[in-house]
Amino acid sequence: MLRQILTAFGILALATVCRAQKILPIWPGIPSSSENWKWHEQEDSLSRPGDPLVYNVVRPTLTFFPADPSVANGTSVIICPGGSFCYLHINTEGADVAKWLNQKGVSAFLLKYRLVHSETDHPMKEKTERMKDPAAAANLLTPLVPLAIADARQAITYVRAHAAELGVSPDKIGIIGFSAGGTLATASAFDYTPSNRPDFVAPIYAYVPPTQLLTVPRDAPPLFVAAATDDDLHLVPMSLHLYSAWLAAGHPAEIHIYSKGGHGFGMNKQGQPSDTWIERFGDWLQIQGFLKKTDPPQPANIQ
Repeated sequence: MLRQILTAFGILALATVCRAQKILPIWPGIPSSSENWKWHEQEDSLSRPGDPLVYNVVRPTLTFFPADPSVANGTSVIICPGGSFCYLHINTEGADVAKWLNQKGVSAFLLKYRLVHSETDHPMKEKTERMKDPAAAANLLTPLVPLAIADARQAITYVRAHAAELGVSPDKIGIIGFSAGGTLATASAFDYTPSNRPDFVAPIYAYVPPTQLLTVPRDAPPLFVAAATDDDLHLVPMSLHLYSAWLAAGHPAEIHIYSKGGHGFGMNKQGQPSDTWIERFGDWLQIQGFLKKTDPPQPANIQ
């Protein structure tokens, strides 16, 4: 009997892992403007033990973390990790967020978007060296950022177009982003089309360039913002500006500025006030009605 129970448990655990490992390319073929990129996606697991860095993304994908059907409420969130557009903090700003959302009945899609080319196997060290020459770093980032934004918009389009087979509601698709990923989340809240409009947006300690702060759309999605006062990149004013713009336009918005937490707190537990931001995000989703159970389409098999 014990052996049968353990076997059943192993099968269930394996099924859960398999569900979380479905990789969905968001573009048909190689996306425009990166046709000549000859490098390949890689992972650095040594620079930050426990939080691998994904780098050299050429073909953007979504890793699908479906909520358990018994608790699924139809809501889904596209997660954009940060990493200065040089790499992606794939766990603390990605998979860990997805798993927490799954517990709330929310399906999640972890976006790997296009990044600056790393020429070594040490993307974090390479980024640090690049930042010593701000002009050179800007020359690398300026053409790259629009491509990453295009990937975020296409991710929303993809999930909405495939909502039925993914088992999510086409009118309950949100996007959350951290730092550089917050740039993508913020951009998605402006200049959208019906197919790529997010139903809610959550920039977390986001970098929001002045060129992105356009007129708030008349049908702008609800906004959730979080950051820490002691952010060493001094990005809090950007979060405040974004929140104030939403408030002035009369759209739903909530902001949390924590006294301590630094930049890049993500899902890390540091014993700081920022540790509870994800619970506040869950509260906000509840208030906005996104945790209310609906009957999403029944998912088909995703190959």
